[in-house]
Amino acid sequence: MEKSGFFGCDAASKLVRETIYSGIRTPKDLYNALKKCWCAETCAPRMRSDWNEDDPTLGQCSVTSFLVQDLFGGMVFGIPMGDGNYHCFNVVGDTVFDLTSEQFSGQVLDYALDHEQTRAKHFLKAEKKARYELLCEKLACLMKDN
Repeated sequence: MEKSGFFGCDAASKLVRETIYSGIRTPKDLYNALKKCWCAETCAPRMRSDWNEDDPTLGQCSVTSFLVQDLFGGMVFGIPMGDGNYHCFNVVGDTVFDLTSEQFSGQVLDYALDHEQTRAKHFLKAEKKARYELLCEKLACLMKDN
């Protein structure tokens, strides 16, 4: 199994749930699959010029968090980033985890549950909804081929 270092990885690997994709039963399984799906087109437009395969989680937080919610349930929260944007992460039961935390290169983030994020608000931005749909499509294609 591939190594992953996302925030809450060990706790998240204990969240086992049957999903619509065989081979994805834990958030860690999903992370390993998404590493093959994240791309510049699924990255937030303001970060796209900095996206590269060495930092695949860059700009992927909201679309990834809502995909996690689709597969594992729970809630999506955000960390205020000081520029009006939020970095999204997931909470399922009492487990807090962030599949895209590696983009912060070891920076300590405050995973307080103060700012719930909703897909209704995020997907008011057509580009964000399109990025989410593209990520879902890429995942479905990957899992179909495996």
